[in-house]
Amino acid sequence: MKPSRGMSRRESLQWLGVGATTVAAGNLTSCQPQTEQPKSASAPVEPHESPQVIAERERRMKWWHAAKFGMFIHWGLYSVYGHHEWAMEEEGIPVAEYEQLAKQFKPQPRAARAWAKLARQAGQKYMVMTTKHHEGFCNFDTKLTNYCAPKQGPGRDLVAEYVEAARAEGRRVGFYYSLMDWHHPDGARCATDEAARQRFVEYTHGLVRELMTNYGKIDILWYDVDWPLDAKGWESEKMNGMVFKLQPDIIVNNRNGLPGDFSTPEQEIRATKAGRAWESCMTMNDSWGYQRADDNWKSAKTLVRNVVECAQGGGNYLLNIGPKGDGSIPVESVQRLTEVGRWMDKHGTTIYETERSQVDNSVMAGFTRKGNTLYVQVYNWPGSTVAVGGLRTKVSSAKLFTTGRKVDVKQEDLRVQFTGLPEKAPEEPVTTIEVESDGEPAQDTESVRKERPRRGVGI
Repeated sequence: MKPSRGMSRRESLQWLGVGATTVAAGNLTSCQPQTEQPKSASAPVEPHESPQVIAERERRMKWWHAAKFGMFIHWGLYSVYGHHEWAMEEEGIPVAEYEQLAKQFKPQPRAARAWAKLARQAGQKYMVMTTKHHEGFCNFDTKLTNYCAPKQGPGRDLVAEYVEAARAEGRRVGFYYSLMDWHHPDGARCATDEAARQRFVEYTHGLVRELMTNYGKIDILWYDVDWPLDAKGWESEKMNGMVFKLQPDIIVNNRNGLPGDFSTPEQEIRATKAGRAWESCMTMNDSWGYQRADDNWKSAKTLVRNVVECAQGGGNYLLNIGPKGDGSIPVESVQRLTEVGRWMDKHGTTIYETERSQVDNSVMAGFTRKGNTLYVQVYNWPGSTVAVGGLRTKVSSAKLFTTGRKVDVKQEDLRVQFTGLPEKAPEEPVTTIEVESDGEPAQDTESVRKERPRRGVGI
């Protein structure tokens, strides 16, 4: 098996021989049936944590849980080539040949300002940019290699420009960093040569230290792909210790072989067990980096549904753009995020600061929640009546969220019906019904199956 169009990082790691649990630690449980994933000897296990550690994590992550929606940015030499971010590996491009792209990489000035402005308009509260992807090229200024933006085609620090742009638009700042490195001479050799491992780990820790030191306060460190070492080989405990010493308020993910602060399901929405933070990272087409031939674009309606579904499960949605080599955003991405932004501008309060919803079963709607208020997010509008089966909590009132128009409620043992609605959806791509309940909204769909009265045969 090899990476193919639409392959996720999870599948790519399986292809490389790394178990899926390494990337998605956190005892994940899915809203949909999932095939069993290979086990990994290096899969991180959550240790017993003291109340103080838990409280400290809650403090650091309070803003993140409220934010719900972020922008992922994959940008590097592969953006110049335009064949997919895995092109160097998939096409077997020799290092010396691929390096020539570094001289051709000449993005327009202040490209990141357009990204940050689009993120604000789309309602994305934070951004995460690739500082170094698997190709090994550093988008930042470093003393440890000449294979970096200031010393190659760009002639300047692209990460610094991104940080400035994000802060100017009031977005939180995240750094993506790939541990895997196809360019460094010790990037693969470190698996079998101890001297090479020590050199490469020192290099890796050094790059991370520069990122944590040179750009002011950083909100997120998003590791990726710990091939070919495990947490012990990467000295991940030591690395994270250094990160938190330099950035005490930072949030760190789970892809350096340790559990981290949050899990990272990829190209799927998969809620973790209650109490474990999670974030689904997904693309708008099938590629993370710019791929000029990839036209499999998701609709804005699908993207809004994904925002809702992540919030429903108490998670976050990290949605990717893949800028071109010049830094411009593909028009298809701009169009979709602009439409998502129009919806978020009106409905954002039904997403931000919401809590995990126990009500989660419907073929026409998703659900978000704040306390006893349930937001029924209807994406497949059925007409004058919207029904939710198995809703056990007493409904006291309902209204259309954006207009405040009263919605009539008919509550029965097996269902709640919201009636007198327009035949056509009042809003696109998703219409929200705000429902007030006498307690935290609860649903039991099993009771519908088991307790529904059956008529006897022959009646």
